Amino acid sequence: MAVVTTGFFDGVHLGHRHLLETVVSSARERGEEAVVVTFWPHPRTVLQQDARELRLLSSLEEKKALLLAAGVDRVEVLSFTREFAAMTAREYLDMLRDRYGASLVVMGYDNRIGSDRRTFSDLLAEGYSSENASASLRPLPQPSAAGPSLLCCRGWHNFQGTTLHQQTDPSFCPTESPNSSLCPTESPDSSLCPIESPAASLCPIESPAASYCHTERAKRVERISSTQIRNALMEGDVETANAMLGYGYGLHGVVVAGNQLGRTIGFPTANMKLYEPLKLVPAGGVYAVDVQVLGRCCQGMCNIGVRPTVGAANGLTIETNIFDFNEDIYGLDITITFRRRIREERKFASMEELKAQLIQDEQRCKNASFAPRG
Repeated sequence: MAVVTTGFFDGVHLGHRHLLETVVSSARERGEEAVVVTFWPHPRTVLQQDARELRLLSSLEEKKALLLAAGVDRVEVLSFTREFAAMTAREYLDMLRDRYGASLVVMGYDNRIGSDRRTFSDLLAEGYSSENASASLRPLPQPSAAGPSLLCCRGWHNFQGTTLHQQTDPSFCPTESPNSSLCPTESPDSSLCPIESPAASLCPIESPAASYCHTERAKRVERISSTQIRNALMEGDVETANAMLGYGYGLHGVVVAGNQLGRTIGFPTANMKLYEPLKLVPAGGVYAVDVQVLGRCCQGMCNIGVRPTVGAANGLTIETNIFDFNEDIYGLDITITFRRRIREERKFASMEELKAQLIQDEQRCKNASFAPRG
């Protein structure tokens, strides 16, 4: 048997973490497995809901790693298709019971399940308890003022012995886009939410908890959601994004050849090609970053943009100058984790003027890497 939660979980942010902590603790109390059932690809790519605009906070592999880091025992990935999207809430819950042994289903605040978009309250009111005269509903256990409530419904028709569990704090798992009438789990954006960044955990220049888990900052955000995180990243506000994620947002890819102009002014860069083409790239500008490459953790500064100083009509590049580093890394994996945006990208009158600015940027990035944040 298993305690199960389901959703897309893009980014596995603090809201997701709150939900997952409940899944894990409930599973431990019941002596059952803690299981996350997610899906791939994103519903919007299948249902063609502004798919061209879709950008993800985490790749499938990153998401699985984040979910497992949250303490769940197993992550199951379902293929999202139009047939899958057509399942009703009842059909989907039956599938969770039959395929994964769900005895408890944990739902976030105001999540909607199935093509009929049923909420937790809907499911309780729509026949699970009324179709069986002996059905009873009882709280188990008594919730704290800020915590989730656990509702146990016995004798549900077609869902015998299964419980739905609902988060009661909307600040942790809000609803968002209503554009998923066919989505059998919840609004695509509302569930786009992940736990502990692989990049942060693999690059311990300082404690990830100390560096990135800005809980107080996150509380000052109106509400934590994947859409809010994406908006922050698209504005270059990586610190707010990191606060809502609970870890440092990162990009993972392979080092590819560039034009090597940076080398001529003393700032060689590693150009990155992303492994996940739908991964969201923060707004253009210069960022203080942590870099993981060759099994080493380094500081660096990353420029995202079109390099206006060296020409027009350039494509978007992600290039990172790694401090105190002089190795041939072409064709190798590289991960960068964003700490702070230093400035916007801009055009300089000459390469010498650009070099002078980069010297200033380097010092600001080094200062940002170890300055108190919050």
